[in-house]
Amino acid sequence: MSVVSRRSLLLSMAAAAATPAFSYPDKPVEWVVPYPAGGGADVVARSLAEAMGKTLGQTLIINNKPGAATNIGADYVAKSKADGQVLLTADTATLAANPWLYSKLPYKAEQDLAPVGLVARFPMLLVVNAAVPVKNYKEFLAWAKTQDGLNYATPGAGSPHHLATELLRDRTKLSLTHIPYRGAAPAVQDVIGGQVPFMFVDTAAGYPHILSGKLRALAVASPARIKTFAEVPTFAEQGLPGFEAYAWQGLVVPTGTPAPVIATLNKSLQDALASTAVKARFQTLGLEALGGTPEQMRAYWKQELAKWGQVIKAANIKLD
Repeated sequence: MSVVSRRSLLLSMAAAAATPAFSYPDKPVEWVVPYPAGGGADVVARSLAEAMGKTLGQTLIINNKPGAATNIGADYVAKSKADGQVLLTADTATLAANPWLYSKLPYKAEQDLAPVGLVARFPMLLVVNAAVPVKNYKEFLAWAKTQDGLNYATPGAGSPHHLATELLRDRTKLSLTHIPYRGAAPAVQDVIGGQVPFMFVDTAAGYPHILSGKLRALAVASPARIKTFAEVPTFAEQGLPGFEAYAWQGLVVPTGTPAPVIATLNKSLQDALASTAVKARFQTLGLEALGGTPEQMRAYWKQELAKWGQVIKAANIKLD
């Protein structure tokens, strides 16, 4: 070996020794869910965390930080160290609605949070209680036009369910009155009980009550029928083309997280979404798995931000 070759080899070995080995993750990872334990977002995160933990070789610990329409959990993650040790379930509220609903936020989602990948979306279903004399969306529309200030329930102001109803109001010019609740469960129970005639419900929250007949599903706000509720037609099938509304979720980390860490998390997320256990769990919840690259999530995020911004501004909804 020549002197030059030997010197090059020694320099390469020295450089390799000076470069730390990539070993992420080398300790348990915190996964922040900005909703209470037991809800749809929590169930999804725990299902994925179990599957992802196997491929990452570390435990993913769920930390529920509910409150302020996901802002408490989002702010916590946005201000965390950008090393991949803290993740966030970010959803429609966090990324697409809150920037419009609040004039002041302690964080800026587009600047402070970086996408890992889309997780899933819950298509919205228009449902009524069993006593409402309608069987489909067309009958509902005709009936609703005879009502003045028809009440509707939501899990809270600014929720995807609220925004879906405001989108319907914008498209149909119905006279509606918003009745916000603290969470999906009490809202659903009052629709079942007849205190409020209708609401938009996500597939996870509505599933058992639609199956039992306590709620009647009139239309699904997706471009095609969904397998879990195959008998429920879309809005487009019933004369309202292009009407789509989802509660969607993605996985994000603090901006500045190294690209290799994001790539590792994305690969683990894709593997989890493709696993038999997660597929089965999502099917029982009526969830549509999404997946994809961080770049694809960023594009979807921007699309949803623009869409719901228009709805929020048209309805003049403010939460502060």
